[in-house]
Amino acid sequence: MRCIEIATFGPPEGLRLAQRPDPVAGPGEVLIAVRAAGVNRPDVIQRYGKYPPPPGASDIPGLEVAGTVRAVGPGVARWKPGDQVCALVSGGGYAELSVAPEVQCLPVPAGRSMVEAAAIPETYFTVWTNLFERGRLAAGEWVLVHGGTSGIGTTAVQLAAAFGARVGATAGSDEKCAACRALGAAEAWNYRTTDWVAAMQVATGGRGADVVLDIVGAEYLARNIDTLAIEGRLVQIAFLTSARAELDLSAVMRRRLWITGSTLRPRSPEEKGAIARQLEAHVWPLIADRRVGPVIDSVFPLAAAAEAHRRMEGSAHVGKIVLDVGA
Repeated sequence: MRCIEIATFGPPEGLRLAQRPDPVAGPGEVLIAVRAAGVNRPDVIQRYGKYPPPPGASDIPGLEVAGTVRAVGPGVARWKPGDQVCALVSGGGYAELSVAPEVQCLPVPAGRSMVEAAAIPETYFTVWTNLFERGRLAAGEWVLVHGGTSGIGTTAVQLAAAFGARVGATAGSDEKCAACRALGAAEAWNYRTTDWVAAMQVATGGRGADVVLDIVGAEYLARNIDTLAIEGRLVQIAFLTSARAELDLSAVMRRRLWITGSTLRPRSPEEKGAIARQLEAHVWPLIADRRVGPVIDSVFPLAAAAEAHRRMEGSAHVGKIVLDVGA
């Protein structure tokens, strides 16, 4: 099969089109003929050598795919050859064939293309488990989503609004803020020109945000704490520069705040499968009805994976970048 290898760690030029032996589905796994694969920020971090795959996972980058089931391993009950699926994988997405645990596969949502389906798993799994399970976001609450036009951000804004929350978002330009509002954000602020802590206080009548979903990290910690309402929840899912910051515990104690976070890739298939079932029950109908859905920024052929990574690192994109493996 054709695939993209990380030949050398560092700049995008380290990505190389290569040939690898076809993978084989093991017990409880399905082999997918990949039609499209999503590109995500962790792929870029892996390319720099700073986000190695978990033990047993493929060293080929790529955390989400969509395609047709080619074969199934022993014990697989739900899927059969010919089924169209999208899947969360721990690696191996940038390839013509990819293996995924049965429980991490979902049907391609009705009426959605393979390119759209490939842009769903990584961000939807991440947002669902962090915003709704760990963050306990409820209808009527205010949530602040940082990086509102990223893949995570466009997903979080749409899902939060669809489930009745009021959304504030930050983004790096007025145009991106307009995109956030078009996706359902009640407010959106250009973090380069606006004090978003003060702006959120105004939007909420001085109460603050019930939930903050953050991908920036240490640089934003103090301001995120200042933004939260009493009993507010800070959910940390990534960091761009540093993971270390000083924390004023008195503010956390006085306002009874919760600080939590998670990573998705190292979690077990059983844990990821539980998230998949929640998505299928609660979110898949919304995707089929086009109440929410992936925002596709750009599509590149598999051989142009380096260009796709340059697009992501340039931070001009709105939504998801996808590799068209069949192109």
